[in-house]
Order: sequence, then structure tokens, then C-alpha cells
Amino acid sequence: MSSPVWFITGASNGFGLLLCLRALKAGHRVVGSVRSKTKAADAVNQIESAGGEVIELDLNESKASIDSKIKVLGPIDYLVNNAGFFVLGAVEQVTEKEAQLQLQTNFFGPLYVIQAALEGMRSRRTGTIVNLSSIAAQDPQPTSGLYAASKAALEAASASLAVEVAPFNVRVLIVEPGAFRTNFLAALSLPEAPLPAAYDGTPTTAVKELFLTKDGQQVGDPQKGVDRIYEAVAGEGMAGHLKGKVNRLVIGRDALNRIRKANDKFMADLALQEEVTVSTDY
Repeated sequence: MSSPVWFITGASNGFGLLLCLRALKAGHRVVGSVRSKTKAADAVNQIESAGGEVIELDLNESKASIDSKIKVLGPIDYLVNNAGFFVLGAVEQVTEKEAQLQLQTNFFGPLYVIQAALEGMRSRRTGTIVNLSSIAAQDPQPTSGLYAASKAALEAASASLAVEVAPFNVRVLIVEPGAFRTNFLAALSLPEAPLPAAYDGTPTTAVKELFLTKDGQQVGDPQKGVDRIYEAVAGEGMAGHLKGKVNRLVIGRDALNRIRKANDKFMADLALQEEVTVSTDY
């Protein structure tokens, strides 16, 4: 029996690199993607030394380009959309170009990757699609509005996709990490336009400063996070029992606490407005 094949985007560092190495350690075949092999030479060396392969793929490429690069790989058993980035800015502050780039990289690019791999999964009636989202999709904070929107869009599409492809024995898993000690914050992008002075002293500036000073202090251990993702996908280890039983994998105590708080607020809002809500029926 041949080894399962993984395709993992954003393999230059963080979760992407660690997941490549984790799957390779299990004896699986792995193809990781990076935007530039030259700039990601260290990651490329680690993956290739462990027996994996690396291709160049930028999620800002055209759909046709992404499609051709994915389909030439052949059958994919586990597709992991991990690549993404964070524009740190208030909704009012972000430019048209920055908003488009945020959505292209975090939503449209992963969408095109899914579409390229899905035909093969559907025809073989097997496969797993793993989309890396964020706690921000469930609990958006000031200055993360565009990032949260891109991840919320990915989650909504993933939830619909899961129902669409279930008859073909294809599974979809949304991963919602909290804050992990990767290079995520170090690589964030700041808007070209300054934050209007009117925001001084508001939660927006306070949260912005928190994001800018939190790098290296995140509570989450990325290796443990990747281990839980691998286990939930492969059906082994601590999280193995979750395979096929959950649509969302929440990793990180901070993520758990924030989701619970957000859900409690949502349920309280529903209770407050229930009479108004049902008053609109015929």
C-alpha cells in the first residue's frame, strides 16, 4: 500500500514547516509549497533532507497557474491550506490594495487550491481538506478586521464545502488556532496609511500595541499544535478520536476561552431578541 500524500502550503516556517516534517516522520509522502525556494532555503533543506518535496507557489498567482501546479502533483490525500498573512490595521485605515491582497492570499488563493485538488479527491472518493483559520474568525479584535474577514470567509466556504463533498467520502477540517509562538506576528504587514489620530486612546490603539509587542510571548507551543492537527487528520494519538467527528479543531487554551466567551455573548443576544426575531413570520 502506497504512503498517503500531503500537500501543504506555506511550508517556509511555522505550522506549515512543522507539519511537513511531522508527516514525513510518519513515513508519508509530503509536498510543501513556498513562495520562493531561495528565500526559504533553510526550510527547503529541512523538508528535502527528511525526504519531502518542495514547489514554488504564490497564492497571488492566477487561478490557472495554481490549478496547473496542483494537478501536476497527482493524487493528494491530505490538502492543507496553511499559507496566509496578517494585515494589522483598523478597517478604516486599510487601503483597497491591502484589502484585496489580504483576501486574495487568505481566501481566494486557498479556494483555488481546493478547487484544483478536489476533482481528484471526488473521483477517487477519498481525501481530506484542512483549512487553517484563526480564532480571529470567531472573535475578531480591533485592528484585525480584514484578517478576521478573510478567515471567516474561508470558514464559511469550508462549512458549506464539507456538506457538499461528504457524499464523496471527502472530509473538511477547519483548524482554529489561538496565539502560537511562530513567526506570524513578526511577519505581519502594516498599512501604508497611518491610523487616524482620532483613534488615540481607544481600544484600537491598545490592541495594535499588544500585537506589536506580543511576538515571542504567545502561549501556544507550535510543535504541540501541529501534533494535534496531524493526529486529528490521521486518526492517531491524543487527538485521533476526533477524526471525522468534528468540523472545527480548536487548538490553544486562549482560543477555547475566547470562543466560549463569544458564544456566550451570541446566545445572550439571541435570548434578548427572541420575541423580535420570531415576530417576522407570516
